[in-house]
Amino acid sequence: MSAITSYARALAVDAGRAFPIAARRHLHLADRPLVFLPLTLAGEANAPLAAMLGTDPANPRILVVPQPRNRDLRFAFAAELADIVVPYIEGRARQVETYGRQGRLRHLDAPQVLVPNPAGLAFVRLFGRSTRFRRTTGEYAVPMRVPLLGRWLTHLAERAEHPGSSTLVAMTSALGLHWATGQSALEDANLATQLAWIDPPAGLTGPEAAARAEDPIAFPPAGPTTDPTFDSEVLERLIRAYHEGDQDRAVERLTAALRTQLEPTWNLMWQAIDLLRALPAGDTVEDRWATDRTEFTNFREYLNQPGSLPQARRDGAVAAARRLQRLEKEQSAYDATRALDDPLVMAAHRVTGEAFAGTVVQTEPARKIVSDKGRRVNRPLIVVHTTDPVLLVPNTTVRAPSRLKQDATVLAVDGDRITLQIENGMGRGATPAPGSVPEVGEEITYTSVFPDDIRSPDLPSADDTPWTHGGPPRPYQPTDDDAREVWE
Repeated sequence: MSAITSYARALAVDAGRAFPIAARRHLHLADRPLVFLPLTLAGEANAPLAAMLGTDPANPRILVVPQPRNRDLRFAFAAELADIVVPYIEGRARQVETYGRQGRLRHLDAPQVLVPNPAGLAFVRLFGRSTRFRRTTGEYAVPMRVPLLGRWLTHLAERAEHPGSSTLVAMTSALGLHWATGQSALEDANLATQLAWIDPPAGLTGPEAAARAEDPIAFPPAGPTTDPTFDSEVLERLIRAYHEGDQDRAVERLTAALRTQLEPTWNLMWQAIDLLRALPAGDTVEDRWATDRTEFTNFREYLNQPGSLPQARRDGAVAAARRLQRLEKEQSAYDATRALDDPLVMAAHRVTGEAFAGTVVQTEPARKIVSDKGRRVNRPLIVVHTTDPVLLVPNTTVRAPSRLKQDATVLAVDGDRITLQIENGMGRGATPAPGSVPEVGEEITYTSVFPDDIRSPDLPSADDTPWTHGGPPRPYQPTDDDAREVWE
């Protein structure tokens, strides 16, 4: 947690309401996201009990497993889920655009699945793993769409690990990216209390609304686990009735009971979507969404290839190393772009001395120096007055969010006065182009944190993988063990 977030939490306690820690929305919100609320049976690892899902807040679908310990009923649930999720995903692939120098094609849209919390993400990942290896022939055969569902869910879960990806999002994490509440991070994992701090009902403070939201009758857990009292007093009785009496009647009563557990969270999810949608999107959000669309396009093309295999159960050493390197680089780039997009996020870097904001108090726009090649080149000087604690040292390269295509070098830090040399972005003329050099009186922010400054060491090619990492990897082939993987 950054110092700014800690400070915002203190302000939230003082004000009795969540405090914003972002001025821009840092995730893409689709026009028709698929909201997915899974429930599981307590004591059974990832055994589906019910789900509410859909793209229309007024028309959710509810799926129920009347006996989650029954393997056939689980597969029936998976098939029903596939009938909804797979068409939604395939429906995002209607139009394409051309991108890149090579003129490659990618879809204009991609799926976006929203779950209430990180536990919902874990359910998607495990359910994908449980279904993508299922056989469509032989013992325990499942419909063709079940393993296809598993492969898509696995793709979404893998994308969720990438910083800035918006294809599978936990709503509590998305809200925590934009608001700091006056409660603990653990309490923020409760969607109802987190929203109570952010958007309390009229006449209530955040703490008062959060206390009310802790009532499991009015606000049941957002899942996937259910309320223990509901389990013992309602669910157990209804599941037993399914075995002992009229099954159709039991399913009807069970569906009605589970609807009471899901509908409050369903409404909270759409309330949260509206809150996020009201924020202006950051400038780089669409760039990250374009990456999601590219990955969606690539995976869909792979799925449509004859003989394509499901994702391996575990990464090999080479794949794991490459994946880790990519995630580290993406995290650094994500942090930098968020800061450049958003002055509130940049404030965290100002606190640590990696950035500073101030007023230009002196300029020398006509200054020239002799370059290494003996040519006289434009290198204007500016002096910025700041009250921020600057920890940058001379020769550090910085950029202003308002002038991202222009590098500047720190020449000196003299108390509250920072002297900078402008290096480029001034045009090709003998004198700097009008407006290209910051003017006296201009309010400006400079930072040493920007995304294209991130470098990672090159990894050896797969053929040169050292023996310490298992040598060159062998192509993955599904085994019978994969098909017999337990449902967890």
